[in-house]
Amino acid sequence: MLDARTREGLSAAQVAERQADGRVNLQRQVGSRSFGDILRENIFTLFNGILTVCFIAVLLLGDLRDGFFYGVVVVNALIGIVQEIRAKRVLDKAALLAAPESRVRRGGEVVTIGLQEVVLDDLLVLRPGDQIPADAVVAESTGLSLDESLLTGEADPVFKDEGEQLLSGSHVATGTGYAVVTAVGADSYASKLTSEIKRHSLVRSELRDATNRILVYLSWILGPVILVTLIGRVLAYGGFAELFTDTRWRRALLDAVAAVVGMIPEGLVLLTSLAFGVAAIQLAARKVLVQELAAVEVLARVDVLCLDKTGTLTTGELELEGTEPIGDVPAELAETALAAFGADDTGNATSGILSTRFRSDRFRIERRIPFSSATKYSALAMRVDGAETSWVLGAPERVLADHAEALQRANAIAATGRRTLALARAVDPLPHGTHVPLTGVRVEPALLVILGENLRTEAPETLGYFSEQAVRVVVMSGDNPVTVEAIARALNMEGDAIDASTLTTDEALADALGRASIFGRVSPEQKRTAVGLLQREGRTVAMTGDGVNDAMAIKDADLGIAMGTATAATKAVSRLVLLDNRFDRLPDVLSSGRRVIANVERVSNIFLAKTVYGILLALVSAVVLWPFPFLPRQLTLVSTLAIGIPSFFLALAPNKRIYTPGVLPRILRYSIPTGAIAGLTAVVAYAPLHRALPLHEARSVTTVALFCVSLWILCVLTRPLTTWRWFLLGGVAAAFVLVCVIPATATFFEMHLSLDAALAWGIAVGAVGSVGIELFYRFARRRGLVFDRI
Repeated sequence: MLDARTREGLSAAQVAERQADGRVNLQRQVGSRSFGDILRENIFTLFNGILTVCFIAVLLLGDLRDGFFYGVVVVNALIGIVQEIRAKRVLDKAALLAAPESRVRRGGEVVTIGLQEVVLDDLLVLRPGDQIPADAVVAESTGLSLDESLLTGEADPVFKDEGEQLLSGSHVATGTGYAVVTAVGADSYASKLTSEIKRHSLVRSELRDATNRILVYLSWILGPVILVTLIGRVLAYGGFAELFTDTRWRRALLDAVAAVVGMIPEGLVLLTSLAFGVAAIQLAARKVLVQELAAVEVLARVDVLCLDKTGTLTTGELELEGTEPIGDVPAELAETALAAFGADDTGNATSGILSTRFRSDRFRIERRIPFSSATKYSALAMRVDGAETSWVLGAPERVLADHAEALQRANAIAATGRRTLALARAVDPLPHGTHVPLTGVRVEPALLVILGENLRTEAPETLGYFSEQAVRVVVMSGDNPVTVEAIARALNMEGDAIDASTLTTDEALADALGRASIFGRVSPEQKRTAVGLLQREGRTVAMTGDGVNDAMAIKDADLGIAMGTATAATKAVSRLVLLDNRFDRLPDVLSSGRRVIANVERVSNIFLAKTVYGILLALVSAVVLWPFPFLPRQLTLVSTLAIGIPSFFLALAPNKRIYTPGVLPRILRYSIPTGAIAGLTAVVAYAPLHRALPLHEARSVTTVALFCVSLWILCVLTRPLTTWRWFLLGGVAAAFVLVCVIPATATFFEMHLSLDAALAWGIAVGAVGSVGIELFYRFARRRGLVFDRI
C-alpha cells in the first residue's frame, strides 16, 4: 500500500536532479550497421579498387570500348547495397517498446509524458492497455495483471501483487495499480534484450564463406602477380628508357589492364547474389519472406530441424471437446461452476472457451482467485440458490494431487494429445491471496474439461518429407510431455517424450538430445542451450518459434524460422517468415536452397577457371616478354558469351541435387586444372603467331582458340544436355560467329579474321584444348569433384 509521501510521486526538483544525473529512460542501443558502413563495405573492396584503377587507365587511353568490364562492378555493388540496407531496416524494427507515452504521478498530479522522459523512481500510474516503459516494482495493486507474452511466452495474464517485479515491454491486461521505476534506459530488461537482438549478424552461408575464402586467396596472389605483370609489360616494350619515347606506354598500359581484368572473377559475387535474390522472390510468391538472401541456401544444409508444437505442428487454437465426470459432485452444479469461470470478463483464454458452452444466471460470485502461472489454478466462491460453494479449476497434477485415480484418467486423456483441466469443489476454505498453492486444501473431483488442439493437415506429410531427406526433427514444447508425445505419435514420430524440467544441467540436456527427439516442459533457456549443443556436434540447426522468449534461440540457430503470427521481435531475428503459417512451405525453401547451392557451385567453377587462365596468361606473357595475347574488350567478349550470360541462366536453372559438404575444396580442385588447360590452349595458339602475323590478327586467332575451350568448359558444366541447354550452347556459339563476321562488331572488338591457315590453327588448338577439358571432366566426375544436374 502506498504511503502518503510515495503517492505524491517525485517533485519537480527530484525529476530535474535525475535528468541531470542521466537517470532517464533513454534507449542507447547497439544498432545494426549504419548506412555509411554498408556503402563503405560494398564499394571500397579490394577487387573494386583494382578494377576501378583499370577503368581509370582505360579512360586515360581514351577508348571506352575496353571499359565494359566496369559495368559488372557497378551492378554488383548496387545489389549488395540494396540487400544489406533491407536487412538493416528489418533489424532496426526489432524494438520491443512501442508505447510512445506513459502516465506518471509527479507532485501529486497525474501527467502524461514521453517514453524517454521517465526517470528513476518515477511513480507509474497503470491501467488496462498501458505498456510498462521501464522495469518497476508494484507499489499498489487492484487486480493488476500483466501480459508478458512478448517477454516470457506465457500466453495467460500474470497477476501482480504488491512488491512484485514488472518488466519493461509487458502490457497491463486487467486491473489498475501503481509501480515505482527501478531501472531505466539501457539497464531495463526489454532494452537489454532488444540490444542483443539488434546486433548485426549474418546467417552462416557456405557459399558466401567459400566465395570470401576464394577472394582472400586471390588477394594474396594478385599483388605479386600484378607486380610481375607490370614489370613484364615495361620490359616487353623496351624498358623504362624507351617506354615513353612514343605510344608504347599506351600499349603497355592497355596490356596491363587486359591482364589484370582477366584475373578478376568480377561476376562471381554478382551471380551468387542474383541466385539468392531470385530464389527469395520465388519464395515470396509462396508466402515465404526471406529476410536474408543467404538463408535459402542454409535450409538445404540443415540436418536438424527444431520445432515447437503449438502453432507449428498444431494450429494453436484450442476448442472445447467436452467434459467427463470424475466424482460424485452433481453435474448440474459443476456446469454452473464452469459457467461462473467463463463469466470472468478479465479472465484468460480458457475463460473465453468456457463461456461459449456454459452459461447460467443462477450464480452470484462472492470471490475470485485469478489464474496464476505459478500455481496453475484459478478459483472462485459462488452462491447458488442461497448456498455458497467454492471451486478450483486448473492443471490436473495440481488440483488432483491427492486423487490418484482421477489424475490417472486425466493423464490417459493427455496421452491422446488432448489437454485437460480439472474442476473440483473445495471442501476447505480457499487460500488467501492470488499466488498461494493448493497444498492443504481438500477438494472433491467433479469434472475433467477436455480441450482439443487441431493438427495442421500438412504436418504429417511435411515431417515425412524431412525424414526422407535425412533431416532429424526435434520437437521442443513447453506443454505436458504426455501431450507432446501423443501429438508426435500422431505425426508418425517415434520415441518417448522427455520432461525437460528434470534436466537441470547442460550435460543432462546433451545426453537427452543424444537419445530422444521429443521434449516437453522446455524453457526458453533450454531451447537456446539445445541449439548450441547440437551445433557443437557439427550439426546445422534450424529453429522455429513465435515468441520473444524464443528470439535468442532463433538468432543463435543456423537458420531461424518464424511463423506469420510470431511477435515482431521474433520475426526480426528470424531469417525466414512463413507468412501464411503453413509449415508445408519449408520443402519449397529446401528445393530453392538446393538449386542455389548446386548451381552456384557449378557457376563458380566457370568463373574460377577464368581467373586461373587469366593469371597463367599474365605470368607467361610477362616472363617471355610477349605483348599480352588479348585486348581488354576481347576478354570481355569471351567472358560475356562463354561465362557471364550462360552463367546467369545456369544459376537459375532447376537442380534437385542433394547438398554435399566440401563446396570450396571441390571448386578449387576442379577449376584450377580446368583453367590451366584453357590458359595453355591460349599460350599454344598465340606462341607461333605473335611474330608471324600482325599483332591484331594474332590476338584475334587466340581469342577464337580461347573461346572454343571456354565454350567446352561451359558445355561439360551444363550436363545433362537437355533441349534448352543445347539451344543455349548453340546460341552462344552463333553469337560469337556473328560478332566475328558482322563488320561493325568485328571492328568494335578488333576481331580481324580471315579464312586461312592461322584461323585453322586457332580452331585446331581450341579443339585439342576442349578434348583436354572433356577428359578432365570425366576424371573429376568419377572422383566426386563435379556433379551433373538433376
